[in-house]
Amino acid sequence: MTSWRGFVRQGRHQSDRNINSRPCEILCGKSFRWQKWRDIRVGDIVRLRKESLVPADMLLLCSSEPSSLCYVETTDIDGETNLKFRQALLVTHQELVREESLAAFDGTVTCEEPNSRMHSFTGTLAWRGQTYPLDSERILLRGCRLRNTDVCYGLVIYAGFDSKIMRNCGKIKRKRTKLERMMDRLVIIIFVVLLVTSLCLAIASGFWAKMFQEKHSYLSAFYKHTTPAQQAFFNFWGFTILLSIIIPMSMYIMFEFIYLVNSCFINWDLDMYYAAKDIPAQARSTSLNDQLGQIEYIFSDKTGTLTQNMMSFKKCCVNGTVYGTGTGHEDNQPPGSGATWSHHVQKKSDFCDVTLLEAAQRDKDPVLREFLRLLALCHTVMVEEKGDQLVYQAASPDEEALVLAARNLGYVFLARTQDTITISELGKERVYRVLAMLDFNSDRKRMSVLVRDPQGTIRLYTKGADTVILERLQSRGPNETFTERALDRFAEETLRTLCLACKEVSEVEYSDWSRRHHEASILLQGRAQELDKLYEEMEQNLQLLGATAIEDKLQDGVPETIQLLKLGNIKVWVLTGDKQETAVNIGYACKLLTDDMEILEEKEISEILEAHWVSNNNSSGNGEAQSSSRLSRRYPKASQHKKRAIIISGDFLDKILHTGEVLKEKRRLWRRLPCCRAVGSEQQGSLVEKAFVDLATSCQAVICCRVTPKQKALMVQLVKKHKKAITLAIGDGANDVNMIKTADIGVGINGLEGAQAVQCSDYALAQFSYLQRLLLVHGRWAYLRTCKFLRYFFYKTFAGLMAQVWFAFHSGFTAQPLYEGWFLALYNIFYTAYPVLSMGLLEQDVSAKKSLEFPELYVVGQQDELFNYRVFGITLLHGVSTSLASFYIAFWAFRDHVGSKAVGDYESFAVTVATSALLSVLMEIILDTKFWTVLSFAMVAASLLLFCLFSFLTQSIDAFRIAPAIFCFPDASRNALTDPYVLLVVLLSLVVNTIPSLTIHLYHTMAGKTTIQQKTRLKAKRAPEPSVELRAHVSRGSFHRRSSYAFSHQEGYAGLITRGDSLRAGAARPGLLHPEMQTPAVSSPRSPSL
Repeated sequence: MTSWRGFVRQGRHQSDRNINSRPCEILCGKSFRWQKWRDIRVGDIVRLRKESLVPADMLLLCSSEPSSLCYVETTDIDGETNLKFRQALLVTHQELVREESLAAFDGTVTCEEPNSRMHSFTGTLAWRGQTYPLDSERILLRGCRLRNTDVCYGLVIYAGFDSKIMRNCGKIKRKRTKLERMMDRLVIIIFVVLLVTSLCLAIASGFWAKMFQEKHSYLSAFYKHTTPAQQAFFNFWGFTILLSIIIPMSMYIMFEFIYLVNSCFINWDLDMYYAAKDIPAQARSTSLNDQLGQIEYIFSDKTGTLTQNMMSFKKCCVNGTVYGTGTGHEDNQPPGSGATWSHHVQKKSDFCDVTLLEAAQRDKDPVLREFLRLLALCHTVMVEEKGDQLVYQAASPDEEALVLAARNLGYVFLARTQDTITISELGKERVYRVLAMLDFNSDRKRMSVLVRDPQGTIRLYTKGADTVILERLQSRGPNETFTERALDRFAEETLRTLCLACKEVSEVEYSDWSRRHHEASILLQGRAQELDKLYEEMEQNLQLLGATAIEDKLQDGVPETIQLLKLGNIKVWVLTGDKQETAVNIGYACKLLTDDMEILEEKEISEILEAHWVSNNNSSGNGEAQSSSRLSRRYPKASQHKKRAIIISGDFLDKILHTGEVLKEKRRLWRRLPCCRAVGSEQQGSLVEKAFVDLATSCQAVICCRVTPKQKALMVQLVKKHKKAITLAIGDGANDVNMIKTADIGVGINGLEGAQAVQCSDYALAQFSYLQRLLLVHGRWAYLRTCKFLRYFFYKTFAGLMAQVWFAFHSGFTAQPLYEGWFLALYNIFYTAYPVLSMGLLEQDVSAKKSLEFPELYVVGQQDELFNYRVFGITLLHGVSTSLASFYIAFWAFRDHVGSKAVGDYESFAVTVATSALLSVLMEIILDTKFWTVLSFAMVAASLLLFCLFSFLTQSIDAFRIAPAIFCFPDASRNALTDPYVLLVVLLSLVVNTIPSLTIHLYHTMAGKTTIQQKTRLKAKRAPEPSVELRAHVSRGSFHRRSSYAFSHQEGYAGLITRGDSLRAGAARPGLLHPEMQTPAVSSPRSPSL
């Protein structure tokens, strides 16, 4: 087993070596040379090519893209697959145009010390007498992948373990289960008891020797050279050696074997095999199986773990009509078949509505025409043509889904330049001039495009959250009311919604607005505020066109899995680097959030924590329970509400988790409280953390958005620290590695974000839904088996070997062994090992199907009911009582009777006690085994057969003649066990030892304490519970609910498009590292590709 763990560690070291040996191009002198990642040093200039991984945190100097843009995918950092852009400083873009200029670059970067903050960077570049500010938009982080950028050049700022992603990675520590740690403590206790018992018996032997010498003076010659004290000393070591067999050393070997076999059961489970990608479940750690049955908190990533990270256009509402899946208009015919634009249509689409397709082809509904035209025009998607197919690259998967839906309905986005958009409307190509793009941001929750159509009419197209679009409508009529009801229905189905609107703008209005827009765009101060005011002015008096509904596809079985885990008293927390809107929407989709939950946001949480802080510091000597009760009294509304959820951001967590320096905001909060000034910062932080954990753990759901990998790990640490709970973390990307390492159990998903999570995990699964079987079946079984194994291992050890202690009271405390030496040697190896081992490998209280039908059974492991110090104490008393009965019944029987064959000798007595104890142990195991297999029967039978076989071999006359000192019990078993009187004594001992167990079972039955099997049968007779549905039963009509709109791309793309920065320019001048900006004039401009 040790070698297996060494093999796992060796595999991880090999993985690290493979990563450090990846090739990269480093500037050496005046040319670039291929070297390895481990050779990178701070100050090196590295050349990166398309699709390569960034090997260190680097300052972007220049790239082959216009304006030295650089497109990166941050999947391994935050789990997001949409592209993000980085841009070099203008001065480095203009000056560093050749390799010679790069070699002569002598700028100095002054920046903050290495830290774990992924989303921030502060520094300056001093070059040629000028100082230029640097922020995170200029930095390429290690772990990013270069997309759609042929070449870029970067200056290494942080390398190796100083890089931000490595700062977020925790150390790999050997994980040990709660039972394993308890087992170690019990072994120490047993060892101490052994020493104390040996000492007491040794002292007793000294007193006995003194009394014996005084009463029997004729034996004084025998004790002539020893004193009672010397005899006590020698007997102490004799008893220590004799009783050392009760130290369960063989238990560790069997323990590891049980772990290994149970891990194989996980690997072999076909119900956790993902046939679509040929991925089986994998137990990468073999020593944590039982802890799978004790999980209380699950910390899950969102993107790629709960979701497939795929958006699909599902429904829409246009002019009072709802189209899409579930409306009765579906048809299996592919959309666009037979149409003139069919060569542009996506071959596979989840959206298929014949009625909408026919209405679009007829082109008689002006509202529908404008609706589809808006989808094709109002976006920041880029396009390139590959063969006869158009390939779209979007900053967010939501936008791509909308543009694809418009394409499938005949409105095809063809090309974009700096000031034009070309689309095909039902096969007819039209060019729209872009007058302005009103960019998206998280405050506006909308974006707009102002265009002039081929007829010269100026129109504004707007899409955004319903909360901001509906209040900007010119008027409200039946269509607007119907659209609002449709939005409610879409929200019930947990779809991501958008409202679409437009208006016609007069030439006079546009001229005045354009002039003021130009003036605002060149302001040096307050530019963003002035632009927002102008955008607000333009986006008024809109006409509602309709609404769209996009599904962020969950993995199969995620809602059902979370529902089962909740029934098993397991709380699921979602920790994601994604935006709050998308995370909340997924929370509703997977039934983590429900309509009857009270959502606590950051402001309310701050008030609760501050009130708790004041209450805690005004009171002294209060314990943990009083602290929690004060929290409840300070916020009775939250405490009395049955269901609550917390939604917080990474910035808010910074105030609680101390991820960086002590925040000024927290200092101001504490300084306002006089009672806090006398308290140290560490105590302050601990109290705030404790209050936050108390509040969070009292909620049914917790969602943390925009959190860094280190914050994910610190959240896990908080729960482990303050709740002493067993935690599980599950994720699929490199940003989840730290969380997986920190949790008691780490599960990696074989997803789209690489294998980093799997490589650092304890268990690897292909789907989140397999978690229910891993925990509720394999985890609960492993916990049950391990607990029963420990109980009966300790029981059979005490029951069989404690008779040595009782025998000492009748042998003058002389450390004379009761049993034959061979029985002592083989008792734990052959005679009792196999039945206990079969229980640890095969025991089941209920089947796998019943385990999933009744997840409430999982609570037993969370409460440590099956094995704890109380259970160990009972097991110890049970074993001691069995040994007492076996010894003294035989002692009583052999005291006055010698049997029909004169078997009243010491050897026959020892055989009788040994047989009684062995059969009593086997009977207890037989009575408590709930799941019998052929192997279980074989194990019990093997124990009896091996006892008979080895008794015959070690007690044969021939063996005695060969080595009388070793085989010193000749024919003892045959003489004793063929005597009816001895057999009756053995039977009496067996009955006496079995009656207590039978009595307890009978008492539980009569007292109404039902067993697990009875509970499942009783519950099965009740009315069946409704299955988990994907639709909500309560209407979600609130604006707060619908604000989870389908719009999650990064701010700033509209500016890139209107400036032309994101469009491929003409041919580059030969010999340059990047092309200079030229007037874009391309029919199919190149854009960032996924």
